[in-house]
Amino acid sequence: MLTSTKLVVGLATGSLGLLAEAAHSGLDLVAAVVTYFAVRFSDKPADPEHLYGHGKIENLSALVETLLLLATCVWIIIEGIKRLFFKEVLVEATAWAFVVIVASIVIDVSRSRALMRVARKHGSQALEADALHFSTDVWSSAVVLLGLILVKLGALIGGAHILQRADAVAALAVALLVVYVCLKLGRRTVDALLDRAPAGLRTTVEEAVKEVTGVLVCQQLRLRQSGNQTFVDLVIGVERGRSLESGHAIGQAVEERIRAALPNADVVVHVDPMCVAEETLAERIRAIALNEGQTVHNLLISEDAGHVYVELHLEADENLELRAAHERADRLEAALRTELPSVAEIITHIEPRHQRQQPLQDVTGGSAGLIQRVRRIVADTAGILECHDVVLRRAGREMFLAMHCTFAQGLSIGAVHEISTRLEERLRAAIPNLVRVTTHPEPPPEGREAPPGGG
Repeated sequence: MLTSTKLVVGLATGSLGLLAEAAHSGLDLVAAVVTYFAVRFSDKPADPEHLYGHGKIENLSALVETLLLLATCVWIIIEGIKRLFFKEVLVEATAWAFVVIVASIVIDVSRSRALMRVARKHGSQALEADALHFSTDVWSSAVVLLGLILVKLGALIGGAHILQRADAVAALAVALLVVYVCLKLGRRTVDALLDRAPAGLRTTVEEAVKEVTGVLVCQQLRLRQSGNQTFVDLVIGVERGRSLESGHAIGQAVEERIRAALPNADVVVHVDPMCVAEETLAERIRAIALNEGQTVHNLLISEDAGHVYVELHLEADENLELRAAHERADRLEAALRTELPSVAEIITHIEPRHQRQQPLQDVTGGSAGLIQRVRRIVADTAGILECHDVVLRRAGREMFLAMHCTFAQGLSIGAVHEISTRLEERLRAAIPNLVRVTTHPEPPPEGREAPPGGG
């Protein structure tokens, strides 16, 4: 309705400014329709043919609106130059012309503010383009109003020949203003279509990643925008000695921190294990073994005459055939020699890793005599104060013993392990069917430092 009124009054009065406003408003109507369908289709989820979704439709819509506005501006500029220098057009500043242009200003102010609020809330470039168009309408209408005032003034006080040209000047001013806004919006739109990262966004993401504990480095960071969504791909480095779960948790924390900074972000984090300068030789050996999918323990590292020697225990499935287990040991040793050329010799002891599937039956309640024998052996072992929470389980003829033992004050972990090994040997000798002893070591209560006996 407003567009039609501008067109009718512009033709009736001969005002190029009003005709420019009518063309501008008509294109805004077309742009609004384009925006409606763009926003509607851009919200469609990703599909097998559009793996990043349909957000680029918004950017394309904004580009189309920008090109339409530029085309209109070209026509206005050409017509304005003609009226200034080559032809005479009589402009009548009627009351209707003033009513239409003032009404246009009021309407454009209200809808520009409403659209900008929605655009910022949803991060929509298409809606922002519409809001910018309506805001330029306000300024352009104001310039046209000024031109009409000057034309009317010329008719009232004289000098109409000169002031008649104020309408053409106003139209040129409108066109140049719209061109300026279009170029700014068009550049942003083209940047989005060409996947150019918005200014400052890379720094924002990098700072967010560096705040996450455990991240050593952030690299191969890629950013692209599609509609109101930002896609973030990056690689982070973590200590390679960490478990898979720990590395995944760090990656998850990075994703959450980025989404906190960019609410509409789609984040993909690849976690890379890295060797750190502070990593010890033992830590490096364990990390290499984990990368090979193997588990080692009882590491012994020695140095003689500038040469480093390594002995380790490699765990293997107890049902694995010797040749296959030996091949696994060879692969591990080859990997260690490749990454640790300074190691002169590697000796690998292969031992079974028990993976018992058979259920165990708790027989603690019916084995009072056996439990009493265990307690006597524990009481007779130097360095152990007492045992509690003794549990005895059976699988067929095999027996499994688990208990908590309180050790004497001040013992090192090495000494506790030696005492536990000695206790296990004595228990196995006393209980023939005992195949496994699990001892949980605990420090003594405050004030109790000496063992009760000492055998």
